[in-house]
Amino acid sequence: MATRLLSALLPAAAAVVLCGCELEPGETGPVQHETRSIDLDKSSKERVEINMGAGELQIEGGSPKLLEADFAYNIRSWKPLVSYDPGGFSGELRIEQPSHFGGTHGVNYQWNLRFNDDKPLEMITHLGAGEARMNLGSLNLRGVDVNMGVGELRLDLRGHPRRDYDVQIRGGVGEATVYLPSDVGIVAEVQGGIGDISARGLEKRDGHWIRAASEHAPVTIHLDVQGGVGAVNLIAD
Repeated sequence: MATRLLSALLPAAAAVVLCGCELEPGETGPVQHETRSIDLDKSSKERVEINMGAGELQIEGGSPKLLEADFAYNIRSWKPLVSYDPGGFSGELRIEQPSHFGGTHGVNYQWNLRFNDDKPLEMITHLGAGEARMNLGSLNLRGVDVNMGVGELRLDLRGHPRRDYDVQIRGGVGEATVYLPSDVGIVAEVQGGIGDISARGLEKRDGHWIRAASEHAPVTIHLDVQGGVGAVNLIAD
């Protein structure tokens, strides 16, 4: 099912330029599996940048390390690139699809990424075509920035956030659903796009969607959603 969906979305993504990356023909072969991990170090916080041109992305917490990653791919040139610079006070982790990639039929490309729950993280993702399931509620987030291309995003922030943080979503062609934690303040601005906007559990006030019952909560999540062609769903109940 997922492979068929990815194959269907890739032609639409051929017109998408992602971080200077363009779709090019690629030959599929046997599925290859690879694991990578990055140990925790003395960095006080981490900046994580994920660049995925086309595929299925799964992110969650629960790792004893900074990162535990499982990759599956059946185009040799799509082997993911992982780099880490401890950088002293703030570390820099990059996970990216190679600069030139392609292929439209029989593609199998999956990333499963697990991050540490305690290390403060700023997460930036650039997604081309496919599906993203980002279950980030257990992470110690300092900020989330999602740039969508063609496909579907499910961003689950339900948990117990330790501080205020900002979430930015730049929509492409597809649907974005964001699950929000309970017992925290929510202030959301949703603009643009030609699809439906749903904000369950929130009320609109002065151009923003808010959780009125938690206006004075000690922690507040601020969302800025710029929709594209598709639906935006905020679920806060």
